[in-house]
Amino acid sequence: MIRHVVLVRFLPDVAPAEVAARFAELAALQPLVPGFLAFGAGANVSPEPLSQGFTHAFTADFTDAAARDAYLVLPAHVAAGAKLVSALEGGAGGLAVIDFEID
Repeated sequence: MIRHVVLVRFLPDVAPAEVAARFAELAALQPLVPGFLAFGAGANVSPEPLSQGFTHAFTADFTDAAARDAYLVLPAHVAAGAKLVSALEGGAGGLAVIDFEID
């Protein structure tokens, strides 16, 4: 399984409803991609002072790299990603992405 992890730093004036809408658009992609197993998103609630300004995160789980790769190029994902980036501090500089394998 591949876990896709995205940390985001929303602009300070982005309303909670817009944050929820951006995540809902991404969650709605799950039925469009075979092998897209799960999606979760939320605000940072860690008590540790190590967030480096990231305010929220989301994860997407895929059966394998092929399913993840199909998600990445899906036109609806590209569009949802562009909307997300427009709400972030520094645009694409307001996010960090890592993927890792889970046995």
